[in-house]
Amino acid sequence: MIIEVKDVQEGYVKTETHNHIMTIEFYHPKGNSLPGQILADLAHEITYAGNDKNIWVIVLRSAGSGSFCGGASFEELKAIKDEMQGKQFFSGFANVINAMRKCPKLIIARVHGKCVGGGVGLVAAADYAIAMEGAEVKLSELSIGIGPFVVGPAIERKIGLSSFSQLAIDASLWRNADWARRKGLYAELHPTLESMEESIARLSETLSRSNPEAMHEMKKMFWKGTEHWDQLLPERAAISGRLILGEYSKKKLGE
Repeated sequence: MIIEVKDVQEGYVKTETHNHIMTIEFYHPKGNSLPGQILADLAHEITYAGNDKNIWVIVLRSAGSGSFCGGASFEELKAIKDEMQGKQFFSGFANVINAMRKCPKLIIARVHGKCVGGGVGLVAAADYAIAMEGAEVKLSELSIGIGPFVVGPAIERKIGLSSFSQLAIDASLWRNADWARRKGLYAELHPTLESMEESIARLSETLSRSNPEAMHEMKKMFWKGTEHWDQLLPERAAISGRLILGEYSKKKLGE
């Protein structure tokens, strides 16, 4: 796919499919942050892949060599004027997580760098995450006056309430990648880009030759008990959308 200059400046989501494996790549020049359009495109592509019988496994990755994902777009957070806009923005994260949850295909996250906020939620919503040793994690939401309400259920499901609470409460502390591996966020850690890529290729190719019906049934088993998230996550989005309009958040976003 040819990426135009305009796309690079505003970010993009692009896909490639080979041998039943779809790779979904997102990019934004500001630390791979997630404005509303990228969130919408991610949800769309994941849903599309889920409905395509020729796709058996998904690899979710971001471009570049810096952060894997910087979380919410600060520019769009600053532009929120009312609670409806706030809920709409944070619902973008809800839509991506729900798309990943309901997608009948297994999703592998390729995590080459640091994850902040919503980026941690993306990794947690994947079925298997393979990361670099420098892929530190942080939930920074409280530092700007909100909380990890939308991504919280996915993170808590993956690493447990205690570990999720630690991340959410100490919003300024980076946890190293080994902490994330020990808590279950990452399945594997790799010292080099080459070894990470080899592992992702090995697993995705193995899954692309596996029984898609069996993988679908496994996915349903893994996500049992989350059926209420279609209602829960939009409710959580409304909480974030209200809090981001408060004086505390406006002051923090203006610093």
